[in-house]
Amino acid sequence: MLLRLDKRDGRPLHEQVAAAVRRAIAEGECRPGDRLPSARDLAQALDLNVNTVLRGLRSLRDDGVLEFRRGRGVTVADHADDRSGLLEHARALVAEAARLGYSRADLIDLIRGIP
Repeated sequence: MLLRLDKRDGRPLHEQVAAAVRRAIAEGECRPGDRLPSARDLAQALDLNVNTVLRGLRSLRDDGVLEFRRGRGVTVADHADDRSGLLEHARALVAEAARLGYSRADLIDLIRGIP
């Protein structure tokens, strides 16, 4: 798995790591059940601190995209490709709503009102 980060990107590095893994899953480079390289190997390849990489991977675990299993390492969760795309759309929607002055509560009310 080849991940690249854009050093000019203003987002925190752990978010960039998570986005790069999401992109790899969405593009089919990583499939459900595939094992990811170790956090140490990823950190070395990306020239980052291992804790930064782990923070990005943990956020993906919390979103249900990755699974951490003792002895098996980090693997791509079943249906992660579907969930990864949906979460990206949801984040984009939240960001656009905020740009337009809507709070998350306003956005939730809008979604609930959709027939």
